[in-house]
Amino acid sequence: MTAQSYRPVRAGRRPMPGLRELTRRVDARTPSDRDRAVDALRALAILGVIFGHWLVSAVVEAGRGSLQGASPLQYMPWLAPLSWIFQTLAVFFLVGGHVAAKGYQASRRRGVGYGRWLGGRLARLFRPVVVILGVWAVTAVVMLLSGTPLETVRTLLTLVLSPLWFLLVFALLTALTPMVLRVGPLWPLAVVAAVDVVRFGLGGPAWLGWVNVVAGWLVPYALGAAWARGRFDTRRSGPLLIIGGVAAAGLVIWGGYPASMVGVPGAPVSNLNPPTLAAVAFGLAQCGLALLLREPLRRMMTRPMVWAAVAAANLSAMTIFLWHQTAMLAVTAMGLLSGPLPGLHTRPDDLGWVLARLGWLPVFAIALAVCQAAFGAAERGRAGRPSKGGARNACEEPSHV
Repeated sequence: MTAQSYRPVRAGRRPMPGLRELTRRVDARTPSDRDRAVDALRALAILGVIFGHWLVSAVVEAGRGSLQGASPLQYMPWLAPLSWIFQTLAVFFLVGGHVAAKGYQASRRRGVGYGRWLGGRLARLFRPVVVILGVWAVTAVVMLLSGTPLETVRTLLTLVLSPLWFLLVFALLTALTPMVLRVGPLWPLAVVAAVDVVRFGLGGPAWLGWVNVVAGWLVPYALGAAWARGRFDTRRSGPLLIIGGVAAAGLVIWGGYPASMVGVPGAPVSNLNPPTLAAVAFGLAQCGLALLLREPLRRMMTRPMVWAAVAAANLSAMTIFLWHQTAMLAVTAMGLLSGPLPGLHTRPDDLGWVLARLGWLPVFAIALAVCQAAFGAAERGRAGRPSKGGARNACEEPSHV
């Protein structure tokens, strides 16, 4: 044995395991009864929202050194089909309803009270929110004291904090889970249709549309609860829900609804704020597709490397969601040091901007990874700390979204 072939390991220290070994450990520690397809659908929904925001959100100079938000959908409405792909909130609520219903049923069997069950879920949901609100409160004060225009501060805070609206809706629906288990998705769907008829057909007040903020997202949430009760175990369930996509297309073509499934600055009507019948019907199609993908995803999740990536994404799901706009803005701010850069500071009004923005996506992802490393512990809390038996991982954590 030569000196080069033998490398002693210092006493008390273990060699770092390789990537293959880490993925094998994650796979081995995953309970055999865990439905990995659910975690995969959640990860896909989160990635859809993130990349959708990165593609349709831009910051441009508005004069006098101030910045304002812009969207390529303002200038290139033919890009609206992108919103059909990346507006995946319906899948998020579908998975959330499924996981909440499963968790509530399990807690009942264990004798855990409703208050304790709800408190645990809401604590994990809002713990990382406190961190980002604190960081941006300090950031906003520093910017204002340093002379940053108020319009710029308002634009940045809007981009960062506007996605948080869904957490309040999600928390409310989570609290209503026992009721949702007894109420099917057809009732909230009927409410959404009735509200739109009054708003758009009978000239009713615009504020009535905000009823759909709860009713609209209750539809996929209730579908998830029905899934937890075994209502969608047949192969016909997915195709039947996909018919909702046909209904959504009909509402866009003949009903006068916008083609974009996300809000467009300056547009008189938004399909998302508040949700319209077109957005809810489109969400039904997404939920149907998600149900059809369950078996392929289960097979894919048997690969340790793929499952480890999905498990890691789920462990930091809320952190990734909360900080993705901050990551984009951090890159945008640092880019200003080199002057206006295409796809980052320029007006999103042509195909060149889209191609340039695609090139920035990996940079945004790196910045998001830094944010996750810095603030991910707030989401995991005590559950993320190593135990005496060894480090815990995503597959051991109860899903909270």
